[in-house]
Amino acid sequence: MTEYRRPVTPTRLAAASEARRLGHALVAADADDTTFAAVAELLTRANALLAEVPHLPRAPFDPERLARFRRDRERSGVEVMADRAVAGPANPTSVGFTSRIVDGVVEAEVVFGPAFEGAPGRAHGGIVAAVFDDLLGTAMAAVEGIGFTGRLTVHYRAPVPVGPEIAFRLTTGPQEGRKLQVQGEARLGERVLATAEALMILVDVERFKVHAAELLGPDRAGG
Repeated sequence: MTEYRRPVTPTRLAAASEARRLGHALVAADADDTTFAAVAELLTRANALLAEVPHLPRAPFDPERLARFRRDRERSGVEVMADRAVAGPANPTSVGFTSRIVDGVVEAEVVFGPAFEGAPGRAHGGIVAAVFDDLLGTAMAAVEGIGFTGRLTVHYRAPVPVGPEIAFRLTTGPQEGRKLQVQGEARLGERVLATAEALMILVDVERFKVHAAELLGPDRAGG
């Protein structure tokens, strides 16, 4: 019988939050080698602690929990797939933001920290695209669907700065069978910094739960 990671707890969220802060601090800090050596020693100890506990896969997707979360995002506790990449609050490498649905429109305020800087002062284009991609999951929730990104095109119209709060907005367009069109934009005040066009492929829950290894084969899916 396969063992899975236990549910995310507030303590785990706190640890992830501190680790996320650490990542940005390591990039931005103008410290001497003595300070970095002390930090490295602390991190070595932290990694040793984590090496002593089991490393297990995420529990299978729970459609009932997703349904409860969609019904009441404010009172459903830790969000579904809280350790996912890009936006998962339990993932220390995530950007760390919360999305919401207001009158069918997906909204999120995102601050890109120093660890996501590409060209001077600018968030890396790849992480901007990743935020759009994560928000597409919420866009599917707006139509009570679930699925995968079939295509995502991002148009970068101006530098996306590191530091200020960037407003992301996504709206769903026509739905034809399993295909859902989504449009989005990222703004700083009234300035449009980037726009996005996406095609989502909606699937049933059982298809979503299939592990990549079952589709690609163990030799191509890392196990």
